[in-house]
Amino acid sequence: MTPQPNPQVGAAVKAADRAHVFHSWSAQELIDPLAVAGAEGSYFWDYEGKRYLDFTSGLVFTNIGYQHPKVVAAIQEQAATLSTFAPAFAVEARSEAARLIAERTPGDLDKIFFTNGGAEAVENATRMAKLHTGRPKVLSAYRSYHGATSAAINLTGDPRRWPNDSGAAGVVHFWAPFLYRSPFHSESEQQESERALQHLEDTIVFEGPGTIAALILETIPGTAGIMTPPPGYLAGVRALCDRYGIVFILDEVMAGFGRTGKWFAADHYGVTPDLMTFAKGVNSGYVPLGGVAISGAIAETFARRPYPGGLTYSGHPLACAAAVATINVMEEEGIVDQAALIGSTVIGPGLHELASRHPSIGEVRGMGVFWALELVKNRETREPLVPYNAAGADNAAMAAFGAAAKAGGLWPFINMNRTHVVPPCNVTEGEAKEGLAVLDEALGVADEYVV
Repeated sequence: MTPQPNPQVGAAVKAADRAHVFHSWSAQELIDPLAVAGAEGSYFWDYEGKRYLDFTSGLVFTNIGYQHPKVVAAIQEQAATLSTFAPAFAVEARSEAARLIAERTPGDLDKIFFTNGGAEAVENATRMAKLHTGRPKVLSAYRSYHGATSAAINLTGDPRRWPNDSGAAGVVHFWAPFLYRSPFHSESEQQESERALQHLEDTIVFEGPGTIAALILETIPGTAGIMTPPPGYLAGVRALCDRYGIVFILDEVMAGFGRTGKWFAADHYGVTPDLMTFAKGVNSGYVPLGGVAISGAIAETFARRPYPGGLTYSGHPLACAAAVATINVMEEEGIVDQAALIGSTVIGPGLHELASRHPSIGEVRGMGVFWALELVKNRETREPLVPYNAAGADNAAMAAFGAAAKAGGLWPFINMNRTHVVPPCNVTEGEAKEGLAVLDEALGVADEYVV
């Protein structure tokens, strides 16, 4: 689709937004949201006709890109047939979505509880774990994000938790492995894995294993930095949870449904959790949907005991129809394999090549279409390009980098001192190379801040 400029409509959209829309995570008078006129595939455009290659996939959810015709048609067909129905009934779209998801989840995660999004999935997964075990606490990692509802934001390990932290939510945070900024002073992935596991076991022991219901981890942390776990770590966590009777929850809200080049990131590590949360890519974000995949043992807890939780729109037919169509499209078009291929042959090598020329890049990490560049002031000291949780003048370097990327027609995903490379899973080779070329130019701006 060729963008058609229409600045008058854009001005009206912007004026209504500024008058009435209250935006998340923002000081309302300090933001200037772009008015979006349309989107298709890996691109979106504004009312001035400027087109952007979206290296954010929305908020890492448009795994099959924008406006895929088969998914749009499925939503339209479902709306004409049965646009909505209460969750207590068996509905074809809901049943089929659950079946397709359960076929792809690891192990015996065969029961699906549907939610409206990822945060609600985390809320319900932790509730299930507490009821299953009769224990009050949940362990979660620093450098994590699990959502913005009450339990989920307390589980989160980044600064968005701070203003929302109740201090009495039964959450205990620990350090997960991250060799580049190792809290354990490790010199190898093996050391980092071993020391992180020892730290985790110490935390469990000192907290009291009998008080801990669950341990939740993003299989590969997303917003916090796309830190792929070192070999053996997730298997070690699984073993610790088994040893102490703790429910192991993997959060696949961002990493799931093809983003890492497998249906779920857990598939890379041969680990099956007791509960798995999902959302985002399950239907490419076309209609809000999330859920919890539940193991046989936990499902059995609620076989004759009512589960005290539910949502008015659980398994909404429009959302489930979108999920069915999305999963089928991913199969028919080989999109999961495409994500793996484009990551291993284009994005990964391209980012490493950029790192060889740009001193602002401290580390490249990721897989599939799930990558991060750690930007630094100094490679030797690894000082971040901007301070932790920087704002205003302190964030000037990243703001300049972001502005340069947008000027070049690339919409970047920026968080603290990192830029993430997370295009749709079906991004083409040409689109990926186009984005890397713009990143190359923008990183030249970041390099100006290196000391």
